[in-house]
Order: sequence, then structure tokens, then C-alpha cells
Amino acid sequence: MPKEKPDHHDAELVLKLYDLRRETVMRESRLRIVREFNPKSWEDVVAVVGNFEHPLNAAYRQVSSYWEMAYGIARWEIAHAEYLVEGNGEGLLLFVKLKPHLERFREEFSPRAYHNTEWVATKTETGRRYVELFQTRLAKVLAAAAKR
Repeated sequence: MPKEKPDHHDAELVLKLYDLRRETVMRESRLRIVREFNPKSWEDVVAVVGNFEHPLNAAYRQVSSYWEMAYGIARWEIAHAEYLVEGNGEGLLLFVKLKPHLERFREEFSPRAYHNTEWVATKTETGRRYVELFQTRLAKVLAAAAKR
């Protein structure tokens, strides 16, 4: 049974997640994925994810595994889901970027990919709001890039 409200244990976990996000390499990886990873096609996804030599591959692996781990803490009720997602929505931006390719991603790379993130995106109110917000923002970013 899920917790009705967060407690100090949830706060400790969320603060630890925040500390991990501040680590120098992680911070740089997060920045690169937010700014530079904007796949417009399946081929764009494969170019990064399927090629260990790609300049974004290490950042992608670090960021995607971090957020999947963090959202697993919510999915498995280790921490209060809404509370955790409230301050940790950034991973849902990566999910939104990959969502159009998720089925194929699971077929060709990993059948379990993004299961925790998808749970957060669909089963929490906060996650659903973040996904809607990020889909709108990403559409604007991609439209602006297409005009250049």
C-alpha cells in the first residue's frame, strides 16, 4: 500500500538524489542531454544510443540510468512517488524525447528500458503534468530548430 504522505525517510532519499545530481560529471552529462540530445528520428536515437564512440553516448548512459534508478525508488514505493517526482521531473524530459521511439527502443535495445520512468509518467499526477509540459516545450524547440 502506498504511503499517504511523505516522511523524513522520503526527504532523506530525495536530498541524496539531489546531491548525486550535483556531482560534476553528472551535472555536465545532464546539461549535454538536455541541450544536445534532441532526436528527430529513430536514426538520431541509434546514432547516440547504439554507438559507444558517439560524443553523447556516455552522457546518455549516465543520465538515463540515473533517472531510471531514481524513478524506481518511486515505483517500488521506497519513497513517496508524488513527493519524489515533484522535485525530480528532469528525467521525464529525456523520456518525452524518446517516447515516439520507445516501442522500437525496447525491441532493439532493451525490453525493460524506461519502465520506471514510464510508470512515473503515467501513474503519478505530477509525472503526467511534467510530460505534458515537456511535450509542449520540446515541440517548440524542435519547430524553432527546423526553421533555422
